[in-house]
Amino acid sequence: MKPRAKSKTSDKEATPRKISIARLMPSSEPNIDDEAEERARGGVQSLGRAFSILEEVARHREGIGLADLSKLVGLHNSTTFHLAKTLVSLGYLRQERDSKRYRVGRPLFALAASALDEIEMVNLATPILEDLSRETGESGHFAVRMGDAVVVIARTSGAGAFQLTDRVGVVRPAHCTALGKIMLASLRPDQLKRFLERVELKPSTKKSITDPAVLLREIAEIRRSAIAFDDGEYNAEVRCVAVPVYHFTGEVIGALGISGPIWRMTDQVMQSRAKLVQSAASRLSIEFGARDLAKSS
Repeated sequence: MKPRAKSKTSDKEATPRKISIARLMPSSEPNIDDEAEERARGGVQSLGRAFSILEEVARHREGIGLADLSKLVGLHNSTTFHLAKTLVSLGYLRQERDSKRYRVGRPLFALAASALDEIEMVNLATPILEDLSRETGESGHFAVRMGDAVVVIARTSGAGAFQLTDRVGVVRPAHCTALGKIMLASLRPDQLKRFLERVELKPSTKKSITDPAVLLREIAEIRRSAIAFDDGEYNAEVRCVAVPVYHFTGEVIGALGISGPIWRMTDQVMQSRAKLVQSAASRLSIEFGARDLAKSS
């Protein structure tokens, strides 16, 4: 018979006593869980610092330099610089070439705008429109741009007789409505030029503006006064007044207005109602995050 081979030490099964001792002995190998936790803490700290930088830059609409930014967020210049550099590379910050000041980038605006979706805008606009309709007795409307037209996304009815029956979601041409003219006035000159090149100014009534030169003159006046009128241009029996509504970027996000029958909305009434419409638009602009309302006052 062959002698029984001795088993190697490494092949022996560990006894429960040895296992217990091994658990009590500190390992010289790095703990994977500890490393992951440390990385997570570092990541959270970096995120916190990055958001502090974004918030501070957003508070300075004229831009802010590195030294002032570092002081306000409580970080060393080099730390602030590297975090800001990353945010610039991602587009969430931009840096002016000459002054080297930091400003908020467009992607951040897009994120904020997506948060301020249509449902939220309706929820914010409706109670303000209800107050406006109670004060004026007329139908209130809030509209936003949709391509080359405007769409009414919130409306309320007043107590006056002969209220308009326009439903939410109705699309109206921009060139012959007060709401639409406000949105046209918010366009850059090159955007307005392209609009006039591709859109036919079809008449809805005898008073509709169909001449681009006449429309441009009216748009210039709207930009100056921040108020637009529709004197029976879309519906011959209806007059409207509208003003711009701004959001957190200071740009126009929509138009707010009232409309009523032409025999009740006289020139004098329209002028007096305009102040109430402007006040309502200022309230809604504040709800949308606007700060400087000098343009809408």
